[in-house]
Amino acid sequence: MAHSDLGFLDKAEALMEKVRNEQADNISKATDLMVEAIRKDELIHVYGGGGHTTLVMGEMFFRAGGLANINPIMETSLSVFNQALKYLELERTENYGASIVRYYKVQPGEVFIIFHNIGINPATIDAAMEAKRCGAKLIAVSSSHWQEEMPQDHFIRHSSKKNLFDLADVCIDDYNPVGDALIRIPGLNRSFGPVSNIVDFYIAHWLEIDTISKCVAKGITPPVWSSANEPGGDEINAAYLKKYFNRVKCL
Repeated sequence: MAHSDLGFLDKAEALMEKVRNEQADNISKATDLMVEAIRKDELIHVYGGGGHTTLVMGEMFFRAGGLANINPIMETSLSVFNQALKYLELERTENYGASIVRYYKVQPGEVFIIFHNIGINPATIDAAMEAKRCGAKLIAVSSSHWQEEMPQDHFIRHSSKKNLFDLADVCIDDYNPVGDALIRIPGLNRSFGPVSNIVDFYIAHWLEIDTISKCVAKGITPPVWSSANEPGGDEINAAYLKKYFNRVKCL
């Protein structure tokens, strides 16, 4: 007997539809910056503020059909590939996010995309502040719900009490609900069915799709990876590897 998803797909689709209907202008502002980065042969830096948010970097990096000039600000200790309690503590540690950004030597005017649906924790706020100190153009993907509804004195907040959207040049709202989960049923006193990565992956791919199409319309050839598993893929990618190997630390 098939089991229902309890409306999860419908709820997730509704959330992505809300993003598509209400965030198109912000996506366009962000992709204008990304197109200009490609025109100037600059990297596009991508950072995840901790935990599952860091998975978006992997989805955008070295990805078939994705941009080859993506530079993931990859810090394993903040990711789900660290022990859970360690990454949880580190994402709540001040100055840690800033030290990660400093290591990557972000340059003035470069594009820096930061994903963190909560948008208030120290590893996120410090990274955003450091990117701004470097002179980067900051695109933030986060949730207004978390930033507005979490108490100002909540212990996970950065000591500045700033929200990620306070710092960004372009703000893209993923509308993630506080608690991240969409489903509630009688007999269980908590929500389940997390949705943040589904929506953020959609936003990440939308950013790349819009950037690539705008580049083509402007006569700019966007650097796009082929699948390494399709015929000719390695040969097509070889030129990008030569170009970016000494610039993108994770290659």
